[in-house]
Amino acid sequence: EDDPRNPATIADNVGDNVGDVAGMGSDLFGSFGEATCAALVIAAQSHDLVSAGWDTLIFPLYISSVGILVCIATSFVATDFRPVRSEASIEEVLKTQLTLSTVGMTVAMFPVCAMFMPQEFYLGPKSFASACVEGVNTSKCVTMGPMSAFCCIAAGLWGGLIIGFVTEYYTSHSYSPVREVARSTETGAATNIIYGLALGYKSTIIPVGILAGIVFVAFSLMDMYGVALAALGMLGTLSTCLAIDVYGPICDNAGGIAEMAELPEAVREKTDALDAAGNTTAAIGKGFAIGSAALVSLALTAAFVTRTEVLENGVNLLNPTVFAFLLIGSMLPYWFSAMTMKSVGIAAMEMVKEVKRQFDTIPGLLEGTPGHAPPDHAKCIAISTDASLREMIAPAVLVMTTPLLFGIFLGVDAVAGLLAGAISSSIQMAISASNTGGAWDNAKKYVEKGAVVINGVVQRKGSELHKAAVVGDTVGDPLKDTSGPALNIVMKLMAILSLVFADFFRSINDGAGLFDLPRN
Repeated sequence: EDDPRNPATIADNVGDNVGDVAGMGSDLFGSFGEATCAALVIAAQSHDLVSAGWDTLIFPLYISSVGILVCIATSFVATDFRPVRSEASIEEVLKTQLTLSTVGMTVAMFPVCAMFMPQEFYLGPKSFASACVEGVNTSKCVTMGPMSAFCCIAAGLWGGLIIGFVTEYYTSHSYSPVREVARSTETGAATNIIYGLALGYKSTIIPVGILAGIVFVAFSLMDMYGVALAALGMLGTLSTCLAIDVYGPICDNAGGIAEMAELPEAVREKTDALDAAGNTTAAIGKGFAIGSAALVSLALTAAFVTRTEVLENGVNLLNPTVFAFLLIGSMLPYWFSAMTMKSVGIAAMEMVKEVKRQFDTIPGLLEGTPGHAPPDHAKCIAISTDASLREMIAPAVLVMTTPLLFGIFLGVDAVAGLLAGAISSSIQMAISASNTGGAWDNAKKYVEKGAVVINGVVQRKGSELHKAAVVGDTVGDPLKDTSGPALNIVMKLMAILSLVFADFFRSINDGAGLFDLPRN
């Protein structure tokens, strides 16, 4: 993988930076902006919040500001107050920093909520708020205040932290799930694949349960505005989470450079230890990204529903239009994932052919003869760059045009069903793909450490068991680095496009679309 003779080695290092640094950063900051947008749109529909003044209306921005300050304050933990002193303490130190950021954010948000939120308010137009005050139609009235806002934010904060730790449990070789996957390679690559897939499916249980709990608590306390605040709460520790996530590719590249430079084995052992922890921290970051994307997408969907006034007519799941497009929405992430996985396969085939060509045409490269011509790294980078741009056209068109076409021709009820299906399906697939890939990667690292002993023989690099683990790692890379993270974008992009064109959809036959489908 990191052999200096391999022409694709530099492309691998560049890809780590593009995917796990620039890509993940864009994803998380996109969630940040979209959660803020959803919260502001929902708040702007409330007569009470608008009347309370500018500070109350822009309260979501205060959450972001406080989060930045808290993360700056806790950034000194891993560097000054509790630095890494041994291999075993790497993950522990990073987890401590994330936990302290969550605690600090929780403490800081209590006075901010008390300062900027009204003591009592209702979501909705003036007529609705007045009716609630007068005791008319009280079944639909939810009384909100500073404590409600604080609880929603805290639910998002602590839910995100727990999701991160659950992700670590399923992807770190410090725990039994990944060790089981590593030992399964004793009987070949097939059982390794089976165990890895089973781990990924099982790993969805707790995160989905936590997300469901966050949504239930937030919606019960503050309706859809609470869901948006919970999303912002989960993203409150974004700076720390992103720093921990970026740690992974940095260590991976350091290990690659050490091997390419043929540094002593002791150096490589240290970078491998850092890289194994980095794989886990990257998985924690992906768990955070998926959880926040789910809440953001739900908040954006809520903003769409509020904007188009779908709730006034009611969304009936037994309505053929809603149910039909709920099923279609659930199918879209599978179609999208099929496209992205195949795209990775196409790009990989092109890359392998180029590497073989260079081995055949550059004398002495494969044998490592002293003085041989260097491999053409730039050609491999160009292949991966060209393939990534070319192969993403079709998936992007699928995600962007589907809500637009359905909204124009079939109306807002169809879009509401489509978004609900896409979000619910994407969450499961994204968590499963990310954790499966991370588990296979760290199972391979666990074997390379010499931690697996079969019949008294330590299994190391080059053994049949290691070769089976490499197969799992290779299959897992497109899952954890392409399809899984890309599903975050599927959820958010469909929801944000629907929100942007909400007024346009509503203007077509009063939201019934060009086909003028009946609405409940």
